[in-house]
Amino acid sequence: MDLQQMRYVLAVADTGGFTRAAERCHIVQSALSHQVARLERELGARLFERTSRRVRLTPAGEAFLPAARQALEAAERARAEVAAATGEIRGTLTLGSIPTVAAVDLPALLRDYRLRHPHVRIRLRTGSSERFVEQVRDGTLDAALLGVPPGFRPQGVRDRELRQGRHVAVVAPGHPLADEDRVDLRRVADEVFVDFADGSAARAQSDRAFAAAGLRREVAFEVSGVELMVRMVRHGLGIALLPEAFTAELHGVRCVALTDGPVRVEHLIWSRFPPPPAAAAFLALLDTGSPPR
Repeated sequence: MDLQQMRYVLAVADTGGFTRAAERCHIVQSALSHQVARLERELGARLFERTSRRVRLTPAGEAFLPAARQALEAAERARAEVAAATGEIRGTLTLGSIPTVAAVDLPALLRDYRLRHPHVRIRLRTGSSERFVEQVRDGTLDAALLGVPPGFRPQGVRDRELRQGRHVAVVAPGHPLADEDRVDLRRVADEVFVDFADGSAARAQSDRAFAAAGLRREVAFEVSGVELMVRMVRHGLGIALLPEAFTAELHGVRCVALTDGPVRVEHLIWSRFPPPPAAAAFLALLDTGSPPR
């Protein structure tokens, strides 16, 4: 078997069909199907069940997939290491970042990285801090930027604290609190809240602060993204608590300081194993300093 055949199998598995896989791989479908069938004959097992309506992995295909991914990743890393030895950084940099990152200006950082290393493919994923820890640990991500409560220590990865700061209350311009300079949690406890999903690290920071103050609150709207959260606040559906450093770029809302607001700590995490050249270059750039928000 060769690496290209493995790429075709992974493309079919990822896209769920031979037509979309061929489009992704920039090859005609008949040629891709021929290569997959040739690999199946070599392995002595069918990797896909094909019907007129769908394509599904067989048990043999499920067993083949992880090893194929590892082989392709190892081959890509080997090429990147050779390029790095000659002074050129190549490969793929896959990052995770919370939507409300404030410790670094991530777009500016990635722009600088791309200017320095134009041959590296950059992939950025947004999501939850807890999921990012798993993905860095299992090698799906090279590094990630987290926002977590104080005392949180990600297990199985290397980490560095980047920034710590308090949340502020984010309210609509016409809200009764909009003209206040500073309030405490007791003043906002009776408000309707827009927040992240229950159980997430982003939500836990606020939940812990209210619990520590002996207060209860109503979270009527759970959202997965900060853009929707701010839009709902702007329309007066509720208020939100967000990191002060992040709120500087929000428009159409008012931000009110909280004397006892939640504390959020941002961490950079990366694998315990030696990073590939593309990831090592990103970590080095971050160490040299990037424009703070």
